[in-house]
Amino acid sequence: MSTQAEKRITEADVRPTVQIHLPDGRVLEGPRGSQLVEFLDEENFGQEPIMGAIVNGELRELTYPIEMDSKVTPVTMDSPDGMRFYRRSLTFLLATACEELFPNASLTIDHSIASGGYYCEVTGRSPFTEAELTRLETRMRELVKADLPFAKSIVPLKDVIAYFKEKGFTDKVRLLANRKKPHLVIYQLGSFRDYHHGYMVPTTGYLQWFALQRTGDGFTLRFPQRHRPTELLPVPEYNKLLATFLQYGDWLATLGVPDVGALNEAIVAGRAREVILVSEALHEGRIAEIAVKIARRRERVRLVLIAGPSASGKTTFSRRLSIQLLARGLSPFPIELDNFFVDREKSPLDENGELDYESLRALDLVRLNHDLGLLIDGKVARLPQYNFIMGQQDEGDEIQLTSDQIILLEGIHGLSPDLIPEIPVENTYRIYVSALTQLNLDRYNRVSTTDTRLIRRIVRDAAQRGYSAAETIRRWESVRRGENKYIFPFQENANVMFNSALVYEGSALAPLAEPLLRQVPFGTVEHVEAKRLLAFLEWFLPLDVELIPDNSILREFIGGSILRAFTPWKPPQ
Repeated sequence: MSTQAEKRITEADVRPTVQIHLPDGRVLEGPRGSQLVEFLDEENFGQEPIMGAIVNGELRELTYPIEMDSKVTPVTMDSPDGMRFYRRSLTFLLATACEELFPNASLTIDHSIASGGYYCEVTGRSPFTEAELTRLETRMRELVKADLPFAKSIVPLKDVIAYFKEKGFTDKVRLLANRKKPHLVIYQLGSFRDYHHGYMVPTTGYLQWFALQRTGDGFTLRFPQRHRPTELLPVPEYNKLLATFLQYGDWLATLGVPDVGALNEAIVAGRAREVILVSEALHEGRIAEIAVKIARRRERVRLVLIAGPSASGKTTFSRRLSIQLLARGLSPFPIELDNFFVDREKSPLDENGELDYESLRALDLVRLNHDLGLLIDGKVARLPQYNFIMGQQDEGDEIQLTSDQIILLEGIHGLSPDLIPEIPVENTYRIYVSALTQLNLDRYNRVSTTDTRLIRRIVRDAAQRGYSAAETIRRWESVRRGENKYIFPFQENANVMFNSALVYEGSALAPLAEPLLRQVPFGTVEHVEAKRLLAFLEWFLPLDVELIPDNSILREFIGGSILRAFTPWKPPQ
């Protein structure tokens, strides 16, 4: 036993100060109970605007008080979480200004656009005019200049429901009807109070970069993208995407399920089977429409290109499209774009010096155009077979298509104008497949389709590829970079778009994803993301996945697809 004099550990009084330890090795000290914002001011950092922070492994708002020495990683606007802080707070600002100026208008924050923004609509009145949008934006800027706080409080659930009933927010009342926790976090800006799913910035003064722009019968709330967080990118024409948005709205009306609260109501009422079957029928009807469009051009179209981001259900879509084409006398012949990879030693490198298989330069474009040209002309082509173990092209089979055969080429670059410049446009038909829109929680809390695809991929990777949720989340940022670079900029090049989202899928995926997300180790970057996804999935009541048809796009991710072994072509004679 050591003597008292030798002891290094002794009792001490609580210090009046606390320290935060930053990733760069610096240590900052301040009064105990000081808010994060007092530590993380711009003078100490001089980098992208700070929206929040990770404190001892947990995501926190800048108003979070530091009561003990902590490890702190700033969350800046150029990060996924930082941009979520910004966008969420900006929509709150928009809703506040809209209710103040146009109290009879019902605002809905609807769909995201690739250049940075949300498509919004108002009901209960005619669409906003240019003059009204200018008034709205001016009022938002006045609130930003005033630097008003987003006041946060925890309110008993019954009081929140009563408040939303009084306001006539039936969508929010539906959503909260099945909430298990007895309270809810409410934010307030001036006299406007609302719930927003996730954290906010401290004050309106953080919201410097935005604009409103008329779009169709609605308008676009513009905001920066992460890679350029303090500037607004031009909004391109997105007529095809907008048409897909509007079609999805029609689908929701057909189903009588405008939001997650209504989906939960349908499940409780025993309507899950009906919602599933009608959702699947709407999908099948759309696929049939696309097949008809292709069949009408059968004299010219010999190549159908199918592109879309990860976990969009492209494989199942392709096979269901093949069935519809077969029913119309066309025999699809699938070709995998991956077989045209260049030999590994010729592969391009990304900014980190890693092999970049998502780059267009990773493909042997000369051979691709040559071989496709031969097939379209009815000539014999020997297609390559890529050897992923050796990292090189091997020679495959000789192929000659018959007059009733049509090539289906699936790959991320299918919409790029540089993929097949030698193939005449009139010989091609391009399809963009993605979970383009999704059922929102309520009128102000939208569900990110990126989150939908990530949850799909987490479930699929665990069941079919042996990856943990942490591994899938860790890879996701790299996947997203490739999508932003090689897919999203070209989506309007498609002849037609297919929205692979299913109204009911949150309720189907939640019970499968939740146990996987709970296994993500605490203290990791991936745990922060897992916790966010878990909080989102809590809003969905589960449904019986046995009700899902075996040809559903969702079966590609949860398993049990009848199409997995389907061969969608006739062997050439």
